[in-house]
Amino acid sequence: MTVAEPVQKRIVEWDAYTGRLEPVDFVEVRARVSGYLQTIHFDEGQVVQEGDLLFVIDPRPFAAELNRAEAAVRQAQSLWVEAQAKLKEAMADKLQSDAQLGLAQTRVQRARRLAQNNATSQEEVDQREAEFLQAQADVEASKAGISSAEAAIETAQAAVESAQAGVETAQLNLEYTRVNAPVSGRISQKYVTEGNLVSGGTATSTLLTTITSVDPIYCVFDANEQEVLKYTRLALSGKRASSRDAKNPVFLGIVDEKGFPHEGHMDFVDNRIDRDTASMRARAVFPNEDKVLVPGMFARIRIPGSSAYEAILIPDSAVGTDQSSQFVYIVTDGIIERRSVELGPIVDGLRVVREGLEGGEQLVIEGMILARPDMEVQTQPGEIKVVEDGLPDDYQPLPPEKWISPEPDQLPQPLSFRLNQKRAESEQGGEVQ
Repeated sequence: MTVAEPVQKRIVEWDAYTGRLEPVDFVEVRARVSGYLQTIHFDEGQVVQEGDLLFVIDPRPFAAELNRAEAAVRQAQSLWVEAQAKLKEAMADKLQSDAQLGLAQTRVQRARRLAQNNATSQEEVDQREAEFLQAQADVEASKAGISSAEAAIETAQAAVESAQAGVETAQLNLEYTRVNAPVSGRISQKYVTEGNLVSGGTATSTLLTTITSVDPIYCVFDANEQEVLKYTRLALSGKRASSRDAKNPVFLGIVDEKGFPHEGHMDFVDNRIDRDTASMRARAVFPNEDKVLVPGMFARIRIPGSSAYEAILIPDSAVGTDQSSQFVYIVTDGIIERRSVELGPIVDGLRVVREGLEGGEQLVIEGMILARPDMEVQTQPGEIKVVEDGLPDDYQPLPPEKWISPEPDQLPQPLSFRLNQKRAESEQGGEVQ
């Protein structure tokens, strides 16, 4: 019998999955305004950068609409200026009415005193009383004039803001006639040629082309319930960090590559088990500077299925199978002994032995078909060869400086804050702009 000691080495169990490559960003470029497609400014199938001009829709109708909206703003501003002038006029009338009221009050008081001394006629008193009442009415009318002028100012202010909103809308529509690349990536073919009318601004707007980002790139795969539970138990025991919390390394290879030359990290784990497939969706992200990885490709990936530990490895050819168990033969003092074993995955071309061997035994690696328990045999030394698979024997979650996951967008300012800021700027300028 040819015998050899099992291989003992530090390993990581790298779980195997088949995934599909997907772009980080996939954009359907659609028109946001309707019109005549005037020009196209890209080479089909090439890489474009964010902000590059792709299409131009005839801008002339939108430029005319912008001019009309700007004229409406000027008209509304003149009405606002007119309302301001009317307010000043009403305030001047109020001052004049107050002065007339004071004079009328003085005269009526004098006439009343004279009437008490029979120094004036009743007709004179009545005339002064009427003048006083007329002055009071004029004061009330001037107050109403001021209120009316203030209301006219508010109406004119609203008209100016409405006209300014029309200008902003017209400016946006004019900008939308230039369709720029929203993301960097590889562009598809043009689905519409120059001279066609395109519709825009709705969910069914004309599809002009598509863009897929290429660097970095995602690889999406599914893990079944048993594997998900295994990772959960490992995380709870502290043996392996959960990929929800840590960027565990992932290795990838495509169909024409040997081994796993692409290194990335875990990026996302879904929040539920899919009840149709009884699996959970997960995703890794990889750099793709040379653009070899193309969205839609299948890929072989390996993710860490354990922490690093000292393992015992044997060749599959040394394992026998019974109806309900697996076993190996070892030689002790020239006598064959059968050992039941519990096996794990293949690592570096050899099978992991979880239970049944300690590592120093003389394992039968050739001639096993002739071996029987308690048989006395002669042995010759053999060798168990380790075939490196290119995967590391230890790992650590990637530190933040090595993360390649896209950063989330910054939070926008609340709309109410922007509106209040704009209103404050207008008031600070002293007039409606």
